[in-house]
Amino acid sequence: MSVSLHNLKPNKGSIKKKKRVGRGNASGHGTYSTRGQKGQRSRAGGSGGLFRRGITQLLRNKPKLGGFTSPYPKLQAVNIGLLERTFESGEVVTAKKLLEKNIIKSVKPGIKILGDGKLTKKLTVQAAAFSKTAEKAIVEAGGTAKIATR
Repeated sequence: MSVSLHNLKPNKGSIKKKKRVGRGNASGHGTYSTRGQKGQRSRAGGSGGLFRRGITQLLRNKPKLGGFTSPYPKLQAVNIGLLERTFESGEVVTAKKLLEKNIIKSVKPGIKILGDGKLTKKLTVQAAAFSKTAEKAIVEAGGTAKIATR
């Protein structure tokens, strides 16, 4: 026998008859119609989604939002002690020179000179910002501290 559209049949036992509920007690599925007695799923239209054990569960699953992000970029910090070791007296210290000597990672956000360490060399330092102690130490060593525009 050849297989064609008019004689195709599903495999035996692969299709079950639909359970007919609510057809009287003699059918075996009367009265509560296999829904149990009370509760959300026993009601008409009450087969809603998964009940998540109240509002606290919903709140617990939410990601924690908040905090603060500054709109201003954080400047890279360079101490004057490092400038003392790296540069010769009379040199001009810029962000590009610091980048060439691998002291900073990028020129983009700018640099701030901090006052940790001692400075004895006369340097001209150009940076986006200076701490008060760093500016004082540079001027006392005979150098100049210039605020560079970004």
